[in-house]
Amino acid sequence: MSGGASNYANYTVLMPPTPDNQPYSGGGGAPSSTSTGGTKPDDLPLPPYGPSASSKLVNRRVGDGGNDGAGAANGKMDRRLSTARVPAPSKSLLVRSQTGDFDHNRWLFETKGTYGIGNAYWPQDNAYADDDDGGAGSGPVKMEDLVDKPWKPLSRKVPIPPGILSPYRLLVLVRFISLFLFLIWRATNPNLDAMWLWGISIVCEFWFAFSWLLDQMPKLNPINRAVDLAALREKFESVTPSNPTGRSDLPGLDVFISTADPYKEPPLTTANSLLSILGTEYPVEKLFVYISDDGGALLTFEAMAEACEFAKVWVPFCRKHAIEPRNPDSYFNQKGDPTKGKKRPDFVKDRRWIKREYDEFKVRINGLADLIRRRANAMNAHERKHARDKAAAASSDAPTADVPTVKATWMADGTHWPGTWLDSAPDHAKGDHASIVQVMIKNPHYDVVLGDAGSQPYLDFTGVDVRVPMFVYLSREKRPGYDHNKKAGAMNAMVRASAILSNGPFMLNFDCDHYIYNCTAIREAMCYMLDRGGDRICYIQFPQRFEGIDPSDRYANHNTVFFDGNMRALDGLQGPMYVGTGCLFRRYAVYGFNPPRTNEYRGLYGQVKVPIHPHVHAPGPGAAEELRPLSEHPDHEAPQRFGKSKMFIETIAVAEYQGRPLQDHPSVLNGRPPGALLMPRPPLDAATVAESVAVISCWYEDGTEWGQRVGWIYGSVTEDVVTGYRMHNRGWRSVYCITRRDAFRGTAPINLTDRLHQVLRWATGSVEIFFSKNNALLASRRLKFLQRLSYLNVGIYPFTSLFLIMYCLLPALSLFSGQFIVATLDPTFLCYLLLITITLMLLCLLEVKWSGIGLEEWWRNEQFWVIGGTSAHLAAVLQGLLKVIAGIEISFTLTAKAAAEDDDDPFAELYLVKWTSLFIPPLAVMGINIIALVVGVSRTVYAEIPQYSKLLGGGFFSFWVLAHYYPFAKGLMGRRGRTPTLVYVWAGLISITVSLLWITISPPDDRITQGGIEV
Repeated sequence: MSGGASNYANYTVLMPPTPDNQPYSGGGGAPSSTSTGGTKPDDLPLPPYGPSASSKLVNRRVGDGGNDGAGAANGKMDRRLSTARVPAPSKSLLVRSQTGDFDHNRWLFETKGTYGIGNAYWPQDNAYADDDDGGAGSGPVKMEDLVDKPWKPLSRKVPIPPGILSPYRLLVLVRFISLFLFLIWRATNPNLDAMWLWGISIVCEFWFAFSWLLDQMPKLNPINRAVDLAALREKFESVTPSNPTGRSDLPGLDVFISTADPYKEPPLTTANSLLSILGTEYPVEKLFVYISDDGGALLTFEAMAEACEFAKVWVPFCRKHAIEPRNPDSYFNQKGDPTKGKKRPDFVKDRRWIKREYDEFKVRINGLADLIRRRANAMNAHERKHARDKAAAASSDAPTADVPTVKATWMADGTHWPGTWLDSAPDHAKGDHASIVQVMIKNPHYDVVLGDAGSQPYLDFTGVDVRVPMFVYLSREKRPGYDHNKKAGAMNAMVRASAILSNGPFMLNFDCDHYIYNCTAIREAMCYMLDRGGDRICYIQFPQRFEGIDPSDRYANHNTVFFDGNMRALDGLQGPMYVGTGCLFRRYAVYGFNPPRTNEYRGLYGQVKVPIHPHVHAPGPGAAEELRPLSEHPDHEAPQRFGKSKMFIETIAVAEYQGRPLQDHPSVLNGRPPGALLMPRPPLDAATVAESVAVISCWYEDGTEWGQRVGWIYGSVTEDVVTGYRMHNRGWRSVYCITRRDAFRGTAPINLTDRLHQVLRWATGSVEIFFSKNNALLASRRLKFLQRLSYLNVGIYPFTSLFLIMYCLLPALSLFSGQFIVATLDPTFLCYLLLITITLMLLCLLEVKWSGIGLEEWWRNEQFWVIGGTSAHLAAVLQGLLKVIAGIEISFTLTAKAAAEDDDDPFAELYLVKWTSLFIPPLAVMGINIIALVVGVSRTVYAEIPQYSKLLGGGFFSFWVLAHYYPFAKGLMGRRGRTPTLVYVWAGLISITVSLLWITISPPDDRITQGGIEV
């Protein structure tokens, strides 16, 4: 320490933070000498902790305090923070006995000092207030007072390691060059003995190379992302000068659940999805849940009412014990120890009680259909009796006959159900019923409402937030003669109704069989939306994860190659596609507006990036109407675009403002001030609810741009892809959010027939996209080049089936004819083939490495690509061509079904064999290849001059084709290898037809050779 007769009684330390090396304060006092007698010159600069750096700084050490007047004068110098009074230990005690050096550790112990981030400060055992002046030093010293908090981003990109990505890109280049040279060699070396075989093969190979490029090029820049949930909580939910109460400043979120038929989509599944959403970790007063019942069924309505009652105990139970997942059915069916990680002593008792309540809840839900039917019969019988008695009283002299009465469906309160009745009637049928809006759970109080020991008789919710988010049931109006546009129309109705009732600037949509598996997933998505530059993001797509799939994933239901490979790669471009469910949207982008900032990509392959103003229209092919700003004439054009509801139009600007990121850094553009969303929402009134009913009427969209440019886009069975494409085409970006724990989970069909019909629907939508104005060839310049290729591949991939089925038949044709696609197995051909195959395998290994998928998943995907390509994709192309050319629509329906034998087996559905016409092409390919193998082997074995090279070429490719069809063959054989008779009949008919056709084309020679003599 510095010299002087007495020790210093109080001081506060800055960098350097040790008492023997104090910074010199350039006041009026005498300079203090060091322990060695040296002094510090007056012209030394102060440390970088002056008043310009922070308003809360530790003051310099005071003077000697007893040697001269200057020391006393400096006793109260420059108080920037309170001076800490610390008992001064004797200097002799703070010196090491051996070396005489100052003992830092002992000083820290004696003074209870601690070293922080570049500073030393005292812990807050008491308040170090300065009794002398009680002014600036009236509070304890905290570490956050000494250090300025740096601005933290909410998300960041995590690049793929160069050791993986660089070889991957190099292999893509090598394979491209190999394919190019191979195709040149094939085109210049025809097989003159079998030109027809060579011609078919060369056309297919050129198409496959083109298709591979479309699929591979968008994968050149995959990325990963990470979020900082602590930074999100610190910015939006912590006590700050702009948020003195610490109330949540996060924007509102509207969650949509869509369902159509309670008899195909069980109400218990929908109720579990609703419970998982109501219990998610998001501010309760900012979360609004909507369910769209497109069938208008009373069964769904009463099931949701039961779920709301159960949510009053389930949601606080989940918060109290940190339950995960918050879908009751999934939680109670989990394997493993349920008490793992639980610390509350009453968890076992609470879990036992809530499990019993859930079992009773399931019984009530499952019994609702019969209850509604019995109630309707009883009420209708009472109405008939009342009508007969009334008629008899009116005409006592005449004989009474049965009075006709309607067979209505009755609600529990004794009134007619306004939606679809069990027995259809005018104004109460599936396609003919009124609008229904019912707020089942009102918007909760904006402050936390804690439970107490007496609030629930069996569970103690003391200190637990017992509020439940707002929930609304709605069913849009349907009338004959209107095109209701299926799911897209239902989504647009929910968008309008939610804008009136809650107007959350962000929207998250679910199918009724999907639920929240990770209760913090929504917060992770908000990290991207509310981060710097987040105002340019139109949606956050989560990967789809599925439950109940067989362990071998026979039909590639998990689809991990697409969700973990293709979608992750698109995230490095302009963003992933929208795939229907588990997607969080920016409401302003769904309304069809342009992003606040965007770029145009000009040049041959978009290599020139030109920033443009969002309201400047730059014409492009097919983009004139698409890119025209919606706000050009807001006064008179808004009703033409959004409808005539003034209340709805007023919500647009509010939603845009509330969805902006915080303006807490100079680099944040188009932000909002902190604390702007702290005000509580006004309660709903009757006029607001009436307006929400009006905007979901069937006539509201007439003369507007809903479905054309605003909202979900109509005209395709894959409205999800088209809607996402339109947003990207305006210049918006999207983000792929892969969470460590799966964000959402759902169900997928594990039966072969159901899986093929699912793929058929997707492929049919892709064909419709190709023949519409949503073709990526007509996209604007705001779509990146590689992003354009990915959307182009969406519309083109079903047409690969035409070439795939021909190529799968080429080995059989080679074996039948005794020829091959090349004249001989030339070494050049074999070298090219080997190089292309090796590069493909290496690309597969590296793709598995950066995407995290397994080799078995990749192989299952390859197998089902062949199965679906020769069945569902082919049917989709046929259906699309007939619809475009002739206006004929073909539907492929199920014609037979074999029941499962073991209902207890969770994978019993896997073994169901339901015949469909989609089975015919794969069966034909398999049968023809098997027959061709037999014919080829027989011809070669009994030939005078066996040509084993041609047998080897054709046989190897036939085996390769059959290996891809192995899951299909296994699916036809059922549980124990029992194949339906219909499969044998079709296989026999196809084999006989092909054999007769071949005999007609190439009849056998009548000449017989014996001993070299022709007879």
